[in-house]
Amino acid sequence: MARETIRREAAVRACMARFNGKELRYGVADCVRLVGHSMHKLGVGAPLLKGVRYRSELGAAKALKGLGFADLAEAVDALGFVRIGAAMAWPGDIIAGPSREDGPFRLALSVAHEYGAVRTLAFGPTPDGRVICGVGKPDLSHPDVIAWRVAHG
Repeated sequence: MARETIRREAAVRACMARFNGKELRYGVADCVRLVGHSMHKLGVGAPLLKGVRYRSELGAAKALKGLGFADLAEAVDALGFVRIGAAMAWPGDIIAGPSREDGPFRLALSVAHEYGAVRTLAFGPTPDGRVICGVGKPDLSHPDVIAWRVAHG
């Protein structure tokens, strides 16, 4: 277990280095790219992201629909990861929680920063209206929160 902990903490550090403090840019720095980077650092492929390009929210929605998914949770389910209770999450696992959007982005993805998803790395709004990636405390009591264990299939 110690080796797995080290590997997962390294993946989270890599996500922090690449995304923390970055402003939302669809297709470059967004919740999908954040989760994909975490998966990559954990040695898990993200075949759904191969060749997928988008530069706007509308483009992201079209890409998601083009892949046959109604929302981000369906796309993560298609990766074959096991759903877990969010409080069971390990660093690097995927958490989906309610966003301020409707439709395909009603749930936003984040990466568990600590065991139990006490804190996650996610994109969120700032007081000045920008959307920035940072570490925060998710509301795990919300009924729509979903978590997946990122592991080799």
